[in-house]
Amino acid sequence: MTKRILIVGAGAIGSLYASHLTRVADVWIFVRREDHARTINERGIRVTGHSEFHTHAKATKDVRELPECDFGIVATKANQTREAFAPVAHLLQNGAVLSAQNGLGSEEIIAELMPSGWVIRGTTFMSGTRFADDHVHYELNTATWMGPFEPTNTPFERVEELAGLLNASGLKAEALRDARPAQWSKLIFNASVNAVSALTGLPHSPHFAAEAEFSDLGRLLHQLIAEGRTVAAALGIELHEDPWTMNCIGAQTNHPPSMLYDVRHHLPTEVDFLGGAIAREAQRVGVPAPLHTALYRLIKGKEASWSWKKENVLEAVNDAVPD
Repeated sequence: MTKRILIVGAGAIGSLYASHLTRVADVWIFVRREDHARTINERGIRVTGHSEFHTHAKATKDVRELPECDFGIVATKANQTREAFAPVAHLLQNGAVLSAQNGLGSEEIIAELMPSGWVIRGTTFMSGTRFADDHVHYELNTATWMGPFEPTNTPFERVEELAGLLNASGLKAEALRDARPAQWSKLIFNASVNAVSALTGLPHSPHFAAEAEFSDLGRLLHQLIAEGRTVAAALGIELHEDPWTMNCIGAQTNHPPSMLYDVRHHLPTEVDFLGGAIAREAQRVGVPAPLHTALYRLIKGKEASWSWKKENVLEAVNDAVPD
């Protein structure tokens, strides 16, 4: 029987999942904007890059139009998980939901919202750019790693089934009995690259891998990754992939990390789920993580500066207006 899959969030990653999976499943996309849903329904989604095709898709922002589904994939930013998933959680109480998001903590939120459903711990290193609501460019065609989220006792067979659908669709997926090593590999890579990008304004460029000179940024990245490795080891986690190698590969792309976009547009970042998660886990197990902790606090300070500047500019304007 054809499986029904709900994609929550249609940014670059969500659009890649949705467009490919329409080849092998009945796919529904839950979006925030009415015009976004209308564009997808009228024009479909065009994929360029590693895949080249055009597909028709079904999208809506109205929960009442959505059916119950066998699988869900949450592809929003981690700090938007609760807001995005809560309206549709009841449609997946008998299904399994993959968190394909950055960092640590999203699975716990999803599990809280669907107490009778199963959650899949997921990590993806594929990347893309959404040029328009109906056009996504597939850039890095690496796998989605996934495994059971332990607290929900997710059957491994459900993980394998979703991985099989992703592989059949033209994407890459690997079902793992323990997905924490893969998740931590991506977490350490992501937390390091995103934080440095957010604070320097640089995209993920060759600067992040350069180490020849004392001033080179790659030296800082190497230290951040080493610190993350120490925290993972203290938790008993042996990494699935080498985050430094992941950094060196990504540094050739000049791809703007998501946190850089957020900082440029003065939007809340995912730092609590990235560097903040490493810093908190380090504190919990009694391992020092001064670099991740410092960068986490600097980014939280940068976020605070936006509202501070806005309030003070408004106050200055009000003070300048004569009574």
